Formats: sequence, C-alpha cells, structure tokens
Amino acid sequence: MQEQWTNLLNLFSESAWLVNTFVVVFVSLVARYISKRVFDRLSKQLKKTKNLYDDALLNAARRPVGWLVLVVGISWAADIVGSHSEVEIFQHVGRARELSIVFLVAWFAVGFIKHLEDNFQVSSDKDSRMDIATASAIGKLLRASIAITAFLTVMQTLGFSVSGVLAFGGIGGIAIGFAARDMLANFFGALMIFMDRPFTVGDWIKSPDKKIEGTVEEIGWRLTRIRTFDQRPLYVPNALFTEIVVENPSNMLNRRIRETIGVRYDDVAVLPKILVDIRTMLQAHEAIDQNKTMMVNFNIFGPSSLDFFIYTFTKTVVWTEFHSIKEDILFRISDIISGHGAEIAFPTQTLHVEGAEEQLLGQSTGPVHE
Repeated sequence: MQEQWTNLLNLFSESAWLVNTFVVVFVSLVARYISKRVFDRLSKQLKKTKNLYDDALLNAARRPVGWLVLVVGISWAADIVGSHSEVEIFQHVGRARELSIVFLVAWFAVGFIKHLEDNFQVSSDKDSRMDIATASAIGKLLRASIAITAFLTVMQTLGFSVSGVLAFGGIGGIAIGFAARDMLANFFGALMIFMDRPFTVGDWIKSPDKKIEGTVEEIGWRLTRIRTFDQRPLYVPNALFTEIVVENPSNMLNRRIRETIGVRYDDVAVLPKILVDIRTMLQAHEAIDQNKTMMVNFNIFGPSSLDFFIYTFTKTVVWTEFHSIKEDILFRISDIISGHGAEIAFPTQTLHVEGAEEQLLGQSTGPVHE
C-alpha cells in the first residue's frame, strides 16, 4: 500500500509542470478578458471628459496591453515547459519575450501619437487646436524617432553592438546620400515647408513659375499632393518648392475689384455726377471694406469712350461670394449710368472722307433735270 502511494506521489510530482502550465495559460486568458472589460468600462467614463490625452492613451493601450498579457503568460508557460524539455526552441523563449515587449511598446507609442495627432486637429478648443500640417509633421517626426529607437533596441537584444550599428549607419549614410540626393532634397524641402509654413493642408496655392494651382491635400516627406480645380491630383516633389515662387491666395485679407468702364462722348456733361454716385454707392455698400483704398476716377479719353476705373476691395475672400458681390456692384453701376441718361459705350468708328462734304453740296445745288 505504501509503495502505491509512493508511486502516485512520484507521478503527481512528475506531471505537476503540466498542471502549472495549464494554470498559467488559463490565468493569462482570464487576465486578458478582465483587461478587455476594464478598458470597455474606462472608455465609457472617459467619453464624458474633454481631455485630449486620456482618450488617446486608452485607445492606444487597448490592444497592446491585451497582447502583452498573452505574451507574458504564454512565455511563462513556455519557460515551464522548457524546464522539462530538451527541445532547443524553448531556449529562445526569453529573447522572443523581450522582442515582443519591444514591439508592443513601440506599437503603443505610435498609436498614442497617432490618436493625439487626430485629436489635436479636430479639437473644439481653439487653444488646443493645431493645424493639420503642423500636427502631421510633429507626428511623423515622433513616429520616426520611435521606429529608430525600437530598431536599435531590437539589434541590442539580438546581440548586435549598437555602436557598431551606428557606425555602419554613418558610413552607409554617406553612400546613401550620394545615391539618393533627390530623396534627401525632397525631405529637406518638406522640412522647410513645415518650418516656414508658406502653406498648409487646405490652402489654395499657385505658382507663376510653374503650372501649379490647386488645393493642398497632403504634405508628405517626398511629395505634396495638390488637387487642381478640375479635380485632378497633382504630385509635386517638395524640393521644387525651394526653387519656385509660391503664391498663397488663401492668406489674402481681401479681394480686389478693378474694372474699367466707358461711357459715350455724348455723356461728358453728366460723367462727374455718375462718378459721385458710384463713390457714394460703394461707400454705403455693406460688402466693401471701407478701410482699404477706394478709387473711382475718370481715367482716359478712349478711342470710342470716356473711360473711368473702379478700384476697391471686398470684405470676403471667398471666391464665390466675391463674384456675387462684384456682379451686384456692376449692375448698380449700370443703373447709375442709365439713371443719368447716359449709356455704356461700345466700340464705334466715325469715318471722315476728304472732299465728301463739298461734293455733296455741289450735287444739292446743281441743275435739276426732269
């Protein structure tokens, strides 16, 4: 009887590692389920707050934390199995765990930065809001830094010398620099755009040097995507912006109305009154900026008209609204001109034929033949 109990205890002690492995895996799965429920509860609570950071932190940590619980639990179970097995693969469990943790930490950091970038762009708080180009630039720089740090950490974990990797990177960087000059030029062009900010995403830009005009949709590290007004995408290398003049009409303060109008020479007597009425109309117009230059002056004796010009600025910079305002002003000017009995001139010519008058007079005084 005693011998049977001894054999039973020996069998139990020999198979205890299987029980331990099962318990570790089971506890890991339970912990994964609990972490999911905790994140769900926290998500409901944090939706009630206006803090930009807590939502980003929660959303970025949800999946990496869940995988971290599983990685730690499964690697722990693999260590237990490896202590009772001679299979070589179990000797690398520790290193695989370290690499997995590095990856999960980098995943969390990149996700946190991405969610912060999105939150800053759409924030309802004006003090916290950030324009899309700035948020994108900072986000890309931070994500690149995290990727480089994670890569160096992985190299160190795999047994490579970080100093050797950096030295190799310095030598390789020189070779890559010669082979990828255009790429580096585009990178520094993008850096110039992010620092000097001649335009941002959403701006309407055009260049008098190149056939470039449209709305900026994205500023990348190599290319800037511009949507032309006929809805075609235009991809411009960033290096080009360091060499050309770029006009940004989106930053204008006003839009200008500059028109030349002519009346007939027969209307010269009422032209001063027409100009006075037009000035009065512009000064009373609610869409005209009275703080900007306003000019209505007789300008030139044209070939077939008395020309005066109008020079003023609208308050709006919206293209469609500007043309509606301009249309209204031109119709009002037409009414003012016609109200004084004058007419807008159109191109005419008067032909004088030498000797024609004497010939006509001679014909009218000659003998009449019946």
